[in-house]
Amino acid sequence: MNASLAQLLVHLDASPQAVHRLEAARQLGQAQGAAVTALYAVTPRFVELPFSPEIGPGIAAALRDIDDELHRRARSAYEQSLATPGIPMTWAEIRDDPIMAAFAQQAFYADLLVLGQHDPSSASSSGVPSDFVESVMTDSGKPALILPYIGMLPRMIGENVVIAWKPTREAALAVSAAMPLLQRARRVVVLSWSGEDERVEGKRLDLNGFLRLHGIEALWHEQGEEPEALGELLLSRAFDFEADLLVMGCYGHSRAREWVLGGTSRTVLQSMTLPVLMAH
Repeated sequence: MNASLAQLLVHLDASPQAVHRLEAARQLGQAQGAAVTALYAVTPRFVELPFSPEIGPGIAAALRDIDDELHRRARSAYEQSLATPGIPMTWAEIRDDPIMAAFAQQAFYADLLVLGQHDPSSASSSGVPSDFVESVMTDSGKPALILPYIGMLPRMIGENVVIAWKPTREAALAVSAAMPLLQRARRVVVLSWSGEDERVEGKRLDLNGFLRLHGIEALWHEQGEEPEALGELLLSRAFDFEADLLVMGCYGHSRAREWVLGGTSRTVLQSMTLPVLMAH
């Protein structure tokens, strides 16, 4: 029996890329029979200002006007998306700070998040923290489909899938989260790197058998020892296989109240040119 997604949660802001997230979420929702909720979450402008007695009511009103305009643009994009054929969506919004904690809490009730790669060129105007994606994933424990901010999105996401595999918790969670897409893919390629498997006597379990039990016949490419520049290699190999989706674990650790990404995850999140489904 095929797996399916029941609830998608897509992050909405006023950027042009938010329109692509809406389209991808509705397309995926249509294929999966899933409900789609668009959640508007942008940090209010006054939160980003340093405290100063010189900031009077005029400045505060101007900042509210900017926030209202961003909200109007996002709502307009949402309404325009609803005007096109496809499944319906519901609207929700977070207007107070901190937005990431509230978004992560809503993520508890979704099977998959649809988020956007951080665009450094719009960091000062978007109202979305640069670490929004990784923070929401780690705080909620939910997988996310992350869309690049540059390049054209594929007509269908998940027809040609590349799995970046090594025997880790994060990679296993990403594969399980991607199962509804993998079962509908035309081609699944596994790029595997050697890792430390626990020694098990008798009939041991492995990813190939797990995929087959779920009706997926994958093409395997053993890559040997993991290279240092794994992120660049992953993106290059995904391009070679004409993949429209990369499935991988998101690695990192907390340090002094700051989330520090691993090198491979950081490279992919910074340089991705195709959709990436990640889990932490």
